[in-house]
Amino acid sequence: MIETKNLRFSYNGMEVLKGVDFKGEKGEFIGILGPNGAGKTTFLRCLAGILDCRGVFVRGKPLNEYSPRDLARIVAYVPQRVEPSFLTVFDTVLLGRRPYMGLTPSDSDIKTVEEALKRLGIEHLSLKRTNEISGGELQKVSIARALAQEPQILLMDEPTNNLDLRSQLEVMRLARELANDGKTVVTVMHDVNLALRFAKRFLFMKDGKKMADGGLEVLNERLFEEVYGVKVEIGEIGGVLVVVPI
Repeated sequence: MIETKNLRFSYNGMEVLKGVDFKGEKGEFIGILGPNGAGKTTFLRCLAGILDCRGVFVRGKPLNEYSPRDLARIVAYVPQRVEPSFLTVFDTVLLGRRPYMGLTPSDSDIKTVEEALKRLGIEHLSLKRTNEISGGELQKVSIARALAQEPQILLMDEPTNNLDLRSQLEVMRLARELANDGKTVVTVMHDVNLALRFAKRFLFMKDGKKMADGGLEVLNERLFEEVYGVKVEIGEIGGVLVVVPI
């Protein structure tokens, strides 16, 4: 579905991504993990087509050969932070329908937005302006907008930002459901244990390079010490794998 081949990217002459190879398939939920400055967000923005780079392919076609409208029908991106505005929650989520809409939204567009709001549990906020809601609620609005795009590939940068514990679990369960429904879900995360609980595959990055890529079989104490510079123990609580710094 989405792939990178020797992906490189630089800011002001400083190389941030150093030849990253990656392939995300249909139905996969992939967590991108690594310390601050590893290049995770830059990598995700390259996948989304926000940054101009070569080496990204969507369904076998170079990403830069897609028109913005066609790409938006395939790939949706949820950033780390969303700025509030005077738009209502409903109208903000409706913006996700722009790749499909004519001059006015159709009944199908309205229904899709209503379903996205309901799936995030924020339908009661529909008529509130986004500058009148909490940061956590705004984060859910951003995710709902991405769902309204009906993408095949969903890219999320720290989607649990500003969310309480219950909402974090709800969003991660939703991400897993979307992958189970056949979408490719790629998520940058800082909470290692939340990622281990819900994602099925893990891409570890450090200093712009891929350090490991795979399922639970790639996890070991040495990897975490190499990537994060911290000694850990990996154990199990209630059937859930957890990483504990020591």
